[in-house]
Amino acid sequence: MLSNLWMDVFDPFRQFDRLQDELDRLFDLTRAISPIRGVVRGTFPAINVGETAEEVKVYVFAPGVDPQKVELTIEGNLLSISGERDATSQLGVSEVKPERFYRQERFSGRFQRIISLPESIDPGKVEARYTDGIIVITIGKKEEIKPRQIPVEVK
Repeated sequence: MLSNLWMDVFDPFRQFDRLQDELDRLFDLTRAISPIRGVVRGTFPAINVGETAEEVKVYVFAPGVDPQKVELTIEGNLLSISGERDATSQLGVSEVKPERFYRQERFSGRFQRIISLPESIDPGKVEARYTDGIIVITIGKKEEIKPRQIPVEVK
């Protein structure tokens, strides 16, 4: 009982948890407000992350982005997705781009998202493919470390 109370009071990560909660609330608040740009800064491209027992899948929704202009990097358990969506790709090839937009809701320009993935990922087992505006990143998980049985020899 006393050790649990001590851990609760002196847990060094408790402050980080509180900070994470505050940041989550802040970002939920900004999503509720409709921004002039139409996209909250830092939220393009939209991302879904899921996992199975064998792998983690990241779905990056990036319509209008040239896959050759996307850079994916993994360092530890952090996945960085950066690239650029050209403003001219928003319009049809035959259309002329206006000199000035009065309202522009579709994001264009450089972007970067950094997301934290489970510690169980294996950065050496990564594949990415682009189909119909969606980048699917498949990351294998590390093999579980199992205890090794050591036989005792009798001499």
